[in-house]
Amino acid sequence: MFDYKLLAALAAVIEQAGFERAAQALGLSQSAVSQRIKLLEARVGQPVLLRGAPPQPTELGQRLLNHVQQVRLLERDLQGQVPELDENRLPERLRIALNADSLLTWWTAAVAPFCIANRVLIDHVLEDQDVALKRMRAGEVAACVCAVERPLAGARSLFLGAMRYRALASPAFIDRYLAGKAGPQALLQAPAIVFGPDDQLQHRYLASLGLTGAFAHHLCPSSEGFVRLMENDMGWGLVPELQVQNELRSGALRDVSSGQPIDVPLYWHHWRNGGELLAELTGYLSRSAGRWLIQAGG
Repeated sequence: MFDYKLLAALAAVIEQAGFERAAQALGLSQSAVSQRIKLLEARVGQPVLLRGAPPQPTELGQRLLNHVQQVRLLERDLQGQVPELDENRLPERLRIALNADSLLTWWTAAVAPFCIANRVLIDHVLEDQDVALKRMRAGEVAACVCAVERPLAGARSLFLGAMRYRALASPAFIDRYLAGKAGPQALLQAPAIVFGPDDQLQHRYLASLGLTGAFAHHLCPSSEGFVRLMENDMGWGLVPELQVQNELRSGALRDVSSGQPIDVPLYWHHWRNGGELLAELTGYLSRSAGRWLIQAGG
């Protein structure tokens, strides 16, 4: 039988990205948290953490974290069924990984009514849509939005829709780098803007135009900053159409070429045994996300 105080310490260290903040979250001393991790490792007979900065779970630690996530959600169901356990219950917290572009555009409007009606608090973990599933695999989150269809063992995935990205730049940037240039080859010579090391959208767009090879680019890990750089003539980039409706209408941003936009599919991944709350949120998203995301054949 697991000692859930020990598992809670493991979850806190990973979720808070360190022992000090984990101790603050649990109301314990840092030494006490460390002792609980050591006791957990002694009981399972192997390490559950790789003690780096930040600490990372081992393979066993990941399995234990996944178990903790599901137990928390199942406990919430039990509290709702047994009134004696439900007194003074705080709002439920869900840790969900998703990409910054979704958070900035459709996500908030899609989930706000559900969270308000069900007293749910969300810890948002930002991660690129191509790699957000690694957070769930590591046991750090209960669910995630990502571009990968195949679910993890013990989980399910649901297609929510696709976000349309367009290759845009300011008129001044286009005049300086692209106007009068023959073909899309000029894009390789013009500075681009890339969200981060895991962002491959610009690479995919260039490949769709038959262009390969290295290209100069800025790194900007901020959805708002990404557009600000473009508006100030610093580069071209792939931006969600949902994010720049005003800029497109005003002409502040324009398409850099006649290439097709890129539609990035988004999938909702959640644990099969995640309890009623996660199942209800999944059903709600399946009904609401289509108001903002492109559906099959759209």
